[in-house]
Amino acid sequence: MRTLDKRIDPHVKLAAVLVKRAPTVTLAYDARCKSRLAVTLDNGEEAAVLLPRGTILRDGDMLVGQDGGLVRVVAAAEAVLLVTAHDRLTLTRAAYHLGNRHTPVEVSVESLKLEADPVLEDMLRRLGATVEHATLPFQPEAGAYGGGHRHGHDETFAEDYALAQKVFDEHHGHAHSHDHAHGHSHGHAHDHSHEHVHDESCGHDHSHDDHHGHAHR
Repeated sequence: MRTLDKRIDPHVKLAAVLVKRAPTVTLAYDARCKSRLAVTLDNGEEAAVLLPRGTILRDGDMLVGQDGGLVRVVAAAEAVLLVTAHDRLTLTRAAYHLGNRHTPVEVSVESLKLEADPVLEDMLRRLGATVEHATLPFQPEAGAYGGGHRHGHDETFAEDYALAQKVFDEHHGHAHSHDHAHGHSHGHAHDHSHEHVHDESCGHDHSHDDHHGHAHR
């Protein structure tokens, strides 16, 4: 079995012939977040991906095997919600509320894209956004302080929060006192309970019971 243990820096330009000849592996977003997984290349060959923890693969990334061979990553089409709006304010409000729920979102000038979720779909429609079901590759924004999808309960969230708070304090010249139940707080009420399954992945498997009585999956 081939082992793929290196990713070529995206800024490194490879010869077009090498990219064209490289076998491909098509992976959904959750799989591209995992640093340890067994995969089947599109040519049927079995391989193991062993990358540094926290690596998030994107469409077009090139992996290098221990044998020196190249494999190109292809983002799989998957069930997503495509969100648009008749005005920029509505789309901005939609993005704000999705971000407030730590939801992975792919952002473009005219639309938002997120994994299909009936509760979030209902919320977006109530905000006045237009929501369509689609099957498309999904490449959400990376985290602002380190990349990847982070939850308030993830073990790495505290590090990102501390860094963000340090930057804020440096710019404002003073420190704030915070009482955080789970790594962060907001000026508005949240009552979430989470059940997490961690597997070296930035994907997530959790349920929410929020103050609206909705169940998230």
